[in-house]
Amino acid sequence: MIDLYSWPTSNGHKVHIMLEECGLPYRAHPVVIGKGEQFQPWFLKISPNNKTPAMIDRDGPGGQEISLFESGAILFYLAEKAGRFFPTEPGKRHDCMQWLMFQMSSVGPMLGQAHVFYKYGPDHHPREKLEVGIERYVRQANRLYNVMDLHLATREWFAAGEYTIADMAVFPWLRMPSFHGVEIDEYPNVKRWRDRIAERPAVLRALEVLKSNNRFVKHSDEEWDLQFGATQFARRDASGKIV
Repeated sequence: MIDLYSWPTSNGHKVHIMLEECGLPYRAHPVVIGKGEQFQPWFLKISPNNKTPAMIDRDGPGGQEISLFESGAILFYLAEKAGRFFPTEPGKRHDCMQWLMFQMSSVGPMLGQAHVFYKYGPDHHPREKLEVGIERYVRQANRLYNVMDLHLATREWFAAGEYTIADMAVFPWLRMPSFHGVEIDEYPNVKRWRDRIAERPAVLRALEVLKSNNRFVKHSDEEWDLQFGATQFARRDASGKIV
């Protein structure tokens, strides 16, 4: 049994999708980031960077328990455990790996910053103080959508000619392009690819995981501080206490 500690974010949904696609047994436990649960000592033991998702596989390699953090690492682990969605042929495997790294190094970080500056930030700071960030990350978002649109112009899937963990990693980040300052109709190949994945039964099930915790309202000042402000970036000791 896998115990997954997660939240209904783009990174959380990557892993929810993989678990549902593979049919692996798991329990999803919410880590309420708006209340600071990501800083609790028990969670830091399995996710020292205080980020969701993280997991414990009670039946890991050799029957031994294993814990993992970082969504990309979890996807690799689950793919190897299930023997699915990560090609074994070397050329295809490396193709899949490079596009998963593209998501981890570019799509996630850049679109995440677009979320903060373009979507969330103006609720808590004067917009004029955010303009340089808004301009930078909205431009980055549109640049990345264009990279993906060109890549998908002649392909059904991101890598290896088949549906893989690379697709699962990118998809959740592209569900709400308006959060990035992106007009999705300007990127028809991305839209076609995204909408096709959105119809998969396992994906539909995955998006229901922890759905009751979804929120589309303004963050309170406390929630902002815990996720994006001084408390988020404070230096902490091994127990999670601010020092």
